[in-house]
Amino acid sequence: MNLPTKLTLLRIVLIPVFVAVFFIPFPMHRFVALGVFVLCCATDFLDGYLARKLNQVTTLGKFLDPIADKMLIACALIAVAVMRVPATAALTEPVIQVIVVACAMIILCRELLISCFRIVAATKNIELAADNFGKVKTVFQMLALIALIPFVHMYQLTVSWSRNLGYIFYFTGLTWLALATVLTVFSGVNYIIKNKQVLIDNVKE
Repeated sequence: MNLPTKLTLLRIVLIPVFVAVFFIPFPMHRFVALGVFVLCCATDFLDGYLARKLNQVTTLGKFLDPIADKMLIACALIAVAVMRVPATAALTEPVIQVIVVACAMIILCRELLISCFRIVAATKNIELAADNFGKVKTVFQMLALIALIPFVHMYQLTVSWSRNLGYIFYFTGLTWLALATVLTVFSGVNYIIKNKQVLIDNVKE
């Protein structure tokens, strides 16, 4: 097993660690969860870079890498979606939760759709290339989650400027999450249109 694949497996192993420290209460545990999440994101970019640079692209790596990405984003989105957040002067708590949950549901449904699309492609021996829009939407998803994960602890810090910083992080995260959701839908539609031959039956008379 080469180094890029080991990094991908490390990311998968760290996902339950992230979930555990996100929900298990101890001092500043959300900041620890943020650190684990950032480490996972770093391995995502590093394993792909090393695989190309060292010419160690393998079938196992191609299989595990997108799965690890989807597992990480899905777990982080669900964690943030169920996180209780204080109401702000601009938005009440239910409105905030609805926004986050709606974005999470759209993103997860898109990933499920594209996964099924790839399965159909595989049954027809059609190899699908990675989509650049898909890479961009993943970056925005990660940036949004990096901003949203530590919000509660930043808000709870007693110094007023820290609360303001917490709100800045949170609304920046919401903006990035909304943008990531738009990019997710667009990249999914673009991916299917670009590879529409997958859905065409080769009927022979």
